[in-house]
Formats: sequence, C-alpha cells, structure tokens
Amino acid sequence: MANFTRRAIMETFISLLEERPLSKITVKDIVDTCGINRNTFYYHFHDIPELVEVIVKEEAQAIIQKYPSVNSIVDCFDALIEFASHRKRTIMHIFRSVNREMFEQNLMEISEYFVQNYIDTALAGEMISREDKKAIIDYYKCVCFGLIIDWLNHGMTEEYAQSIRRIILLKKDYTLEMARSLQKQF
Repeated sequence: MANFTRRAIMETFISLLEERPLSKITVKDIVDTCGINRNTFYYHFHDIPELVEVIVKEEAQAIIQKYPSVNSIVDCFDALIEFASHRKRTIMHIFRSVNREMFEQNLMEISEYFVQNYIDTALAGEMISREDKKAIIDYYKCVCFGLIIDWLNHGMTEEYAQSIRRIILLKKDYTLEMARSLQKQF
C-alpha cells in the first residue's frame, strides 16, 4: 500500500506540474488533489524538492534501462531528447525552477552513461589508454549535455532539436579519429 500511495503522490505532482510552474505547487495542492493528508505526504517525502529529485532520478533510470546499448553519438542524443521530451511541460517547469542544479546533475549523469556506452562500442578493439578514452567520453558528454541545455533554453522545439541533431551528425564518425589523434600526440 505504501508504494501505491508513494506512486500516487508522484503522479499527482507530475499532473500538477503539467498545469503550472513548480513554484506555484504546494504540499497542500498535492494532498488535496491526491486525497491524502499532509502526514501521509511527509511519511513518503521530506518536502517538494525531495519529491522532484526522486521523480527525476526514476525517469533517468527508466530511460537508461530502455537503452542498454547505443551504437552512435546520434543515438545518445536521441535518447537524451526522448528523456527530456517525455513530459515537456514538467521538464520545463523543473528546469526553470530552483531545482535546476539537481536536474542538470541528473542530465549530466545520463549523458555520461549514454556516451560511455557508445564509446565502449565505438572503440572496442582499439588500443587506447584509459586517460584518452576518458577524455573522449568527457568531450562527448559535455557536448551532448550542452546541446540539450541549449535545446531546453530554446523551449524544447522540434525544429531546434533537428538543428542540433544535424550538428551531431557532422561529428558522428569523429570518435575513432579522436582516439587515433590522441594516440599519436602522447
């Protein structure tokens, strides 16, 4: 029963986030809409920021489980766009809230997961040092993260996502070249 109530609180909060900004949602709004009392809310969550963090982490884990492997940097970007597009209004309300730092931290972790997964596949069989591989992962992780943040700052439009996707397509086969270039320099 506790998991059912916890899930109901989370779903209620998400539906409220679809309607209004995070700053306009109170615990009272959640419990009234959910049909529970305040003590029940506080049994499951300390406060609204914890609720936001739990939801973002669960969404992040769900998208990671959906993509156990990625074959290209474009797949990484597409997975990140899917993560953010799942509930556009909710994501935008969290992104524009005081919880932005937590959201960005989770987005960076997801970016790293997908990029590392891709790099492991793209550089399989290549003789590359751990440091060089880490440098390539860091580069692509930051590129994907930065592009997603830019997309969010531009209102998550489909047109802007397609523009960013074209940028990524320009560099899609650059991974092996980067690895070989690093090998030659050091």
